[in-house]
Amino acid sequence: MVRIALIGYGRMGRMVEEIAQKKGHEITAIVDPHCEGCLPDVTEETLGDAEVCIDFTHPGAAVDNIRQMAALGRHIVVGTTGWYDRMDEVRRTVEACEVGLIWSGNFSIGINAAFRILEAAARIFNHLPDYDVLAHEYHHRNKADSPSGTAQMIGQILLDHIDRKSALVHEILDRPIEPHELHFSSSRGGAIPGTHLVAFDSAVDTIEIRHTARSREGFAVGAIMAAEFIQGRTGCYSIDDLMQDIIIKGE
Repeated sequence: MVRIALIGYGRMGRMVEEIAQKKGHEITAIVDPHCEGCLPDVTEETLGDAEVCIDFTHPGAAVDNIRQMAALGRHIVVGTTGWYDRMDEVRRTVEACEVGLIWSGNFSIGINAAFRILEAAARIFNHLPDYDVLAHEYHHRNKADSPSGTAQMIGQILLDHIDRKSALVHEILDRPIEPHELHFSSSRGGAIPGTHLVAFDSAVDTIEIRHTARSREGFAVGAIMAAEFIQGRTGCYSIDDLMQDIIIKGE
């Protein structure tokens, strides 16, 4: 059993609460200054005896939240996206405070399995220059960032393993794409939890790899698994470390 404080009580926070309770964990605090009935900020008093804090808030609040939680000696799970340009600062904070932090742009175990499939595919198509690669992601109309954190992770996997691609282009193009560019476009609308599509296309055929989230439950399940994983660890970890731990245990 893990004692968990929820930082942010929007749709994801509520789903994490539901899954945590189903798995026998205890929610000791809910902090959200914008939600009536929740605690207003992160302090020693509001966190109480929470062992792990799970943050699903807003890109502008994530780093300050991490700094406060780390200073209070709590382990941290960060599902908020859009703050990765400050990763070095966060790493220094976590190491100085001797706590554990695990982050991901997407805690779905399914999408992280898809990442490994995409890496294997990219390695193959690296040797097949007749195939170009492109990608697209769809999310609900209220998503705060574009491209999504997941899109950025997929894009980096493709750049890392396809030598002829060296730059991601996320904006609308009004020109032909350059050979070294990979166009990763986005759409926002409706209530779509998240869909990511990668296509390897040639003059003769197309191979597509698609992940479609049916609900936010998958993200919440992964976040709870991350909370279980980070107990007893110090330093910064990513979802890759959790996935590797799952694979090793399964062998």
